[in-house]
Formats: sequence, C-alpha cells, structure tokens
Amino acid sequence: MEDPTKQRWYAVETKTRLEQTVESLLRNKGYETFLPLYKVRRQWSDRIKLLDAALFPGYLFSRLGGGQRTLPLLTTPFVRGIVSSGGRPLPVPEEEVEAVRAIVASGLPATPWPYLQEGDRVRIRHGSLAGVEGLLLSFKKQHRLVVSIDMLHRSVAVEIDIAWVEPAGPPMNRPS
Repeated sequence: MEDPTKQRWYAVETKTRLEQTVESLLRNKGYETFLPLYKVRRQWSDRIKLLDAALFPGYLFSRLGGGQRTLPLLTTPFVRGIVSSGGRPLPVPEEEVEAVRAIVASGLPATPWPYLQEGDRVRIRHGSLAGVEGLLLSFKKQHRLVVSIDMLHRSVAVEIDIAWVEPAGPPMNRPS
C-alpha cells in the first residue's frame, strides 16, 4: 500500500499563455510547482524579442500529497483543473518530470515537439543529460532526444550528439 502522505507530481491544466501567472499564484498559496520554460523569438513590427514560453502550453506541474487539499489549487484564477481519469487526479511519473527537469537544467536548446509514439528508446550516456531516456529522432540532419509526458500527449525535444546515446529498450511500434 502506498504512503498517503507521499507527495507526487500532477499536471495542472491552465489557460494557455497564462502558465507563468498560475505558477506564481500557486507558489503564493504554498504549492510546489514546476513550469518548464524555453526561449522563443517573437517578432514585432519594430523589433525581435527573446521570451520565455511554456514547454507544455496550457500545463504546469504541482506536487501534492495524499492528504493535501486541492480546492485552493482548483479555485486559483486561470486553472482549468488537474489532469484526471474518472474524476481521480492522475499522478505524472516522477521519472518523466525529472527527465524534463534535466533537459531544462542542461541549458541545451529545447523546444516543444509533437507527441511521438514511434522510434527507438534511447538513454543518454554522457554529459549533463546522462541517464535521461527518451526517443531518438533525426530532424534536419540533427539528432534529437524526445522526452514525453504521456498523460498530456506532449513532448519536448533537445538536440544531442548521437555518440551520447545507447539503446534503452526495444523499438516501439516501428512500421514494417
């Protein structure tokens, strides 16, 4: 039986482009949050600006314990809910959140990526992402590691050196 006091990560759905506002509001209410961001260039008529944007638009992560009340979280402005199934919040696997944290902390250029179900599962052997697992993808002659948050059907990609990877499992859903 699981410890009901153990804190787990949950995906909080927010109004898109208001993730940073929601994160601030939740932190002020005492919730532990994680909002993975990346740099994006936006062009206006007179200038180009580098901004922070959410890697998973419309979502952030919050750590909740079994006995922790969710009503203050759910009544926070711009929060749409906690990702659930059958009315029960679904915890996000710790290793998926930690993989995204490692990518953000690595300083390597990361970008949102379409959710993928095909490709080879790989593990990074060297560098700041050592131990992180994901899908290997080749895009514009560059290799990328794609890490997914399955329950959100969202992914993030980071450029890697092919020499850093080793197989981590059998190929998934590869067409013949």
